[in-house]
Amino acid sequence: QVQLVESGGGLVQAGGSLRLSCAASGRTFSSFAMGWFRQAPGKEREFVAAISYSGSTTNYAGSVKGRFTISRDNAKNTVYLQMNNLKPEDTAVYYCAAGTLMATMSVRYPYWGQGTQVTVSS
Repeated sequence: QVQLVESGGGLVQAGGSLRLSCAASGRTFSSFAMGWFRQAPGKEREFVAAISYSGSTTNYAGSVKGRFTISRDNAKNTVYLQMNNLKPEDTAVYYCAAGTLMATMSVRYPYWGQGTQVTVSS
């Protein structure tokens, strides 16, 4: 079992930046691949980014590639999502998730945080 708590969301103007954090507790954090997903009102949850357990491999959705960066600090049991050049279409609730393998499908992640709201104004 692992517990995940996201933080860092908020309201930002288009073109601005935010850094989301996801703190983990419970089972060994460094044994999990981590993912970020988001869900906008009326839309399905979608993949944003993922990182391997060691941090050596990352993967991004095409819509955020070049603007978002996922990273992790296993000593702090934390995964981050640095979001730059934010756009109104990035507005959503952002969730972090933990699983045994990097994946783009949400069903591959058994552990989820409660989410943090990101709102980008135009």
